[in-house]
Amino acid sequence: MRRYKIYTPASAVSSPDPLPLLIMLHGCGQTPDDFAKGTGMNALAEEFRLLVVYPAQPREAHPNRCWNWFRPGDQMRDAGEPALIAGLTQAIIRSHHVDPSRVYVAGLSAGASAALVLANSYPDLFAAVGAHSGLPVGAARDKASALLAMRHGNPGSRLRAAVPTIIFQGAEDKIVNPRNARFAAIRAAEPCSGLRSTETRGKVTDGHGYAKVTHRVGQGRPAVEHWLVQGAGHAWSGGSRAGRFVDPAGPDASRAMVRFFLRHKLSVRRRGGSFPA
Repeated sequence: MRRYKIYTPASAVSSPDPLPLLIMLHGCGQTPDDFAKGTGMNALAEEFRLLVVYPAQPREAHPNRCWNWFRPGDQMRDAGEPALIAGLTQAIIRSHHVDPSRVYVAGLSAGASAALVLANSYPDLFAAVGAHSGLPVGAARDKASALLAMRHGNPGSRLRAAVPTIIFQGAEDKIVNPRNARFAAIRAAEPCSGLRSTETRGKVTDGHGYAKVTHRVGQGRPAVEHWLVQGAGHAWSGGSRAGRFVDPAGPDASRAMVRFFLRHKLSVRRRGGSFPA
């Protein structure tokens, strides 16, 4: 099991209701403390009453603290890092007053890629996933193919489970080709049927413009959201300068992800593990 930091909102002490749980996977070169500061997720945990857990990738596992999303042994259920993080998630559910139907995972860069692997390996555990500047599941099988996919984009693999997914991507990202975000959105939508797509555009005051494509069933909840932030690079959109790899001029990715997550709950059927492993 990986070491981790946990943030419990003050309101949790006075309320008998179970908390939603959000697992946050940092990017390369980051720590849980740095990631928490940059995303501002702890402030949103107070506002929306979330329990937030930040697992830490040690240098022993990767010299730059990257999650090993590109290794075959770390891309499947009951093995490698997905099993470690799922085990940590399940331990937190058991030891804290958590609503097991409202468990989510999100990440940045390598953490985003790992989050997509994790959610699609454990669709009976995670109700939704958020990926910022990541790559689709199956986009690489080793370090060499990972670098190629990051540089040029890779469509990855078809997914068996329909997991609600929100994706953020900087249009000027020179580390992870923005094509990867488009591929990840396509893959997330494929297991769903009858989705209707709409596009909206906006601009942050004195900041970046953005396009948001939403895929939903009829007028219901969004199944997939894909945000493309114009002028942004490889950085968390709307983040705080207190952390690394952030772009305060973009739309608030943290708030958008929390809003998206809280619209989704696991059904009893999904919690029962009816999806294939």
